[in-house]
Amino acid sequence: MDNMLANTNLERKTPSMEVGHGEEETKKRWWQKVLDVEEAKKQILFSLPMILTNVFYYLITLVSVMFAGHLGELELAGATLANSWATVTGFAFMVGLSGALETLCGQGFGAKLYRMLGIYLQASCIISFLFSIIISIIWFYTEPILILLHQDTSIAKTASLYMRFLIPGLFAYGFLQNILRFLQAQSVVMPIAVFSLIPLIIHIGIAYALVHLTGLGFTGASLATSISLWLSVIILVMYVVRTKKFNRTWEGFSLDSFHYIFTNLKLALPSAAMVCLEYWAFEILVFLAGLMQNSETTTSLIAMCVNTETVAYMITYGLSAAASTRVSNELGAGNTNRAKSAMAVAIKLSVLLALTVVLALGFGHNIWAGFFSNSNEIIREFSSMTPLLAISIISDSVQGVLSGVARGSGWQHLVVYVNLATFYCIGVPIAGLLGFTLKLQAKGLWIGLICGLSCQAVTLLLVTLRRTWAKLDLSENNTNEYPVLV
Repeated sequence: MDNMLANTNLERKTPSMEVGHGEEETKKRWWQKVLDVEEAKKQILFSLPMILTNVFYYLITLVSVMFAGHLGELELAGATLANSWATVTGFAFMVGLSGALETLCGQGFGAKLYRMLGIYLQASCIISFLFSIIISIIWFYTEPILILLHQDTSIAKTASLYMRFLIPGLFAYGFLQNILRFLQAQSVVMPIAVFSLIPLIIHIGIAYALVHLTGLGFTGASLATSISLWLSVIILVMYVVRTKKFNRTWEGFSLDSFHYIFTNLKLALPSAAMVCLEYWAFEILVFLAGLMQNSETTTSLIAMCVNTETVAYMITYGLSAAASTRVSNELGAGNTNRAKSAMAVAIKLSVLLALTVVLALGFGHNIWAGFFSNSNEIIREFSSMTPLLAISIISDSVQGVLSGVARGSGWQHLVVYVNLATFYCIGVPIAGLLGFTLKLQAKGLWIGLICGLSCQAVTLLLVTLRRTWAKLDLSENNTNEYPVLV
């Protein structure tokens, strides 16, 4: 009788326990549908050091422009023009070329083909070196090119002088970006954040000494950039060579790297193209602004918006790098579902981060505009541009993550077509139509850019959802010049 009563009580208790357990699982499943907490933690811890690294290396070039700018108005104009020209024609291209390593090293690390990471790094450095020679020739003839583009003669001459002393830094910048992608693929991010801060601090001293304590003056600013970039490369090379945890991925220099130059090149060129096409679209807006009637105000507004967009993208760039690394590592390991999950988390985080930036800009746009200009008219006009900037920042943040996914998956060639169509067949023509024909001035130009960015983000999302996710065959016995899907 006692046993029967015990069994009855057990049966009465069991359903309630099952219901409670079921509710807990339901809550857990619901929460996981919103955001994978563990994956989000990984990406946040990955992205924060990458953001700092990107900002610190960007500040090296910016600090030199500031030192040059304090020598006079002509020097400021020349250094600013030279820095923009260097970014558009050289630095952006080097960043793009290194994008091949996000695919090759990322998937190679996920597939545990550790030796291949060092081989791909060397092949990529050879490619960067060769293209640096070509670009340095273009930089050497900066003055006639800028005059051909209808720039002021004196400013073009000053910018050309600045560029010539920046040429050694171009080679260093190419090597630097390759080493960063090599480390990024292995999720080594905290050390590179520290190692990017060290040369920045030293750079301030070098720039001051060369500009003010030697006879170099203006040219000392760009020479300081070259020295600091080479110092950055030396620091990272010493770290890779002297640290034991890279014994598997870096086995020293090898002639085998020459066999993988074409493998690398067929990913590097589309990667460079996808980056440059986007950079050039922003520069075209600034150029179009200079052709308008009230060109001074319009150019200032567009330049402020471009700089604001650049700063916002730097903040969200870490998530783009995180998405690229997580997707490439998981695809290399054959975990397609985890790669897709990583992408979903990165997109959600990018939207959240972009909204935070937009909120800060919404409340502090007058303060931010005050950093660029003391003109009440420009500050008032920038205030009216803020809602449009909010839309472009969110679109740019989402497309940045999707571009990172494309780099990690080896889809760079598809993004080239997307960027070409969305920016140059949709964005720029609409910007010209609204800005000039409908006379919306700066607002018209930026609405055109928004159309391009939005179409780019939507198209990349459709490509990502419809594309077959598969890893590349990166085995050493693969004789194909282009890595094939497996």
